[in-house]
Amino acid sequence: MDLLKFIQTVVLALLQGVTELFPISSLGHTVIIPGLVGWGDLNASKNFLPVIVALHLGTSIALIIYFWRDWLQVIKTLGNTVVTRKINRGTEEWVSWLIIAGTIPTGILGILLKHRIEALFTSPLIVSAFLFLNGSVLFLGEALRRRSEANLKNLAPAERESHFRSLKTLSIKEALLVGLAQSLALIPGFSRSGTTIVAGLGVRLTHEDAARFSFLLGTPIILAAAVLEVPTLFHQNEFPAWLIIFGMALSGVAAYLSTVFLTKYFEKGRLDPFAYYCWIAGIIAIVLFLTVRA
Repeated sequence: MDLLKFIQTVVLALLQGVTELFPISSLGHTVIIPGLVGWGDLNASKNFLPVIVALHLGTSIALIIYFWRDWLQVIKTLGNTVVTRKINRGTEEWVSWLIIAGTIPTGILGILLKHRIEALFTSPLIVSAFLFLNGSVLFLGEALRRRSEANLKNLAPAERESHFRSLKTLSIKEALLVGLAQSLALIPGFSRSGTTIVAGLGVRLTHEDAARFSFLLGTPIILAAAVLEVPTLFHQNEFPAWLIIFGMALSGVAAYLSTVFLTKYFEKGRLDPFAYYCWIAGIIAIVLFLTVRA
């Protein structure tokens, strides 16, 4: 067994599983960390992206397990709509259609921009800069939410949250806008969950529903990307199949635990701590990469 490949797989799996749900960019970390620890040849490998996408598959399976009731509802909704030809707004059935609509922008842009985006995976310095910008997006989104809460400043945080919208009240247009924000995370360094949560706050969702919608929107995209990329792993011998499967399982467990934590966190928590982290991590990584190159 190649010990280095085992260590790389474990590190990448844990990074993917944890940072996919935390709004700090999983792709960004899986590009930056190998560059910082001297695994630059891993980033340049043609098998790097397929391995990362395979680890994403573990994450998507964990999300399906955690939100199995929501995905069962999506299936039921599609069946009911075919039979009744009706869509009832303001219900869980309506949420299912919001999820479907929200995945469309990223799906289309992901296909159109695939090859251009893949080139960024070999540039940890650029990705570090995007990670810093991701922190700014999170901070700005939370600042705008606080402005919306200005008239509710005398209320407790939990009471303020109750004055904002639930997911069921979104329109299809608003779901498409949140989905369009998700497409920004096709660029390594920008967080998929972060951009969609910010967009959800922008349409006045509660923090809890913005996070839930973010996690639900990400699942089909992650799953679709895995279906497209994973077959290429069968044509390489750099990472053995058992190691990839092990990495997927490890990534899935980490993602499940992260989802449990974040779902609870966003009942009261905010995005600011993650913004500070992205700023600090981004600056440190930029300085280190520039120093090494110098």
